[in-house]
Amino acid sequence: MAVKLIALDIDGTLLDSRWTLPEANRAAIAEATRRGIEVALVTGRRYDFAMPIAMQLGSPLTMIVSNGAVIRTQDGQTHLRHLLPRKTAARVLEIARAWRDSTAVIFDRAQPNVILEIFATDDPIRSAYYARNKEFIGQAVPLESCLTEDPLQVMLSGKVEAMRDAEAVLRGAQAAEGFKVAATVYESRDFSMIDVLHPHCSKGAALAEWATLRGVTREEVMAVGDNHNDLEMLSYAGVPVVMGNCVAELRNFGWHETASNDHNGVAAAIELFALREVAPCG
Repeated sequence: MAVKLIALDIDGTLLDSRWTLPEANRAAIAEATRRGIEVALVTGRRYDFAMPIAMQLGSPLTMIVSNGAVIRTQDGQTHLRHLLPRKTAARVLEIARAWRDSTAVIFDRAQPNVILEIFATDDPIRSAYYARNKEFIGQAVPLESCLTEDPLQVMLSGKVEAMRDAEAVLRGAQAAEGFKVAATVYESRDFSMIDVLHPHCSKGAALAEWATLRGVTREEVMAVGDNHNDLEMLSYAGVPVVMGNCVAELRNFGWHETASNDHNGVAAAIELFALREVAPCG
């Protein structure tokens, strides 16, 4: 069955390890959209942090951002949005108080939309994030005081070991407290992110909802990803493709594998699995 919708993760997938967009990936996406295949960027990034990548691609795209909390077109039209109730967000901040220096509250609004209580400058990755996003970042002391409206998510980030501890605590509470945890881990950089979201949110749930709205069956969906938060998206897709640099967990499902993000893996996957017909996995 021909692919009608391609879902692409950004970091570790579409972008190489230097966070740049390979020309081969851009060209493959352009050819796919020229042939009438819809392409969606499905990312943990918030909308305004994903849009510069979309602009570099120069093709019509759907934006599924914040790990599925928002589906929006490039021109800003919102099709779906699931906010985290502020009472739930306050409870998350209480549960994760031990990691307050690693915590931000993210809003779907005009800047500032990333709110911190503590600016942790001992981590070069977070320091670089602050520098790239300084126009979007605000401060609230205590952090709970920013919850005057429902946020998109609470986000924790930091070194892998510390974030594993935080993730374990949050996952232990998610069912009872009514939220969803999504983790992204970069072992080679000793960096991890935890997104705490509305309980109905995931990349997979948003992709499934969007495909249904577009009249596309799951067998006609191809998804490419590399990390833990891509699991549900890949599980939904009829043509799931993992990157050569993916986390070990994603290799346990017998899915298609493409080259790494430093070797134009997205371009190779689009050319092999979308620009010609391929049988679904499994």
